[in-house]
Amino acid sequence: MKKSILSILVFAVALVFSNDAFAQNFRKIDKSPMDAAAYPVDWKNPDKLAKVVYSRPQLKGRSLDKLAPKGKVWRTGANEAVEITFYKDVTFGGKPVKAGTYTLFTIPGDNEWTVILSTARNVWGAYFYNESEDVVRVMAKVSKAKSTLEVFSMAFDGKGNDANLYMGWGDVLVSVPVKG
Repeated sequence: MKKSILSILVFAVALVFSNDAFAQNFRKIDKSPMDAAAYPVDWKNPDKLAKVVYSRPQLKGRSLDKLAPKGKVWRTGANEAVEITFYKDVTFGGKPVKAGTYTLFTIPGDNEWTVILSTARNVWGAYFYNESEDVVRVMAKVSKAKSTLEVFSMAFDGKGNDANLYMGWGDVLVSVPVKG
């Protein structure tokens, strides 16, 4: 009996003084952290048209052409491919799209980018991109950004149910109209 009480006491003391007993193994912050943008921009407005969830890589002295090669399918950011949710039926780049969540890929070009909405879900990068899963492909206008963006960024802007989805990185600004 004394041995079992002593064993319990030793275990309890070890448990109390052990740093690892209840420690969690949290990952360090991602080098390309996840972010989101929604429209309307007012986060308190529950009547959303769209929301995009993406990761934000940084140039860090690298060229945009190396990170998002022209003419090749790109995951449009880092890590997982971008997911875009439309909360109501929309026209995306002038083409009808049903409410739902899609993966967004792009094919960068000099004067325009191809923006692809796909039924693929939970996709890492564009490694397993499959054209047969495309819902729509639209052409997006490319312009020169007013200032250089070190970190890949996505944002919405607009009025009422007429918005534009913007993607910017380096000195490149890409826009796609979204209408609800």
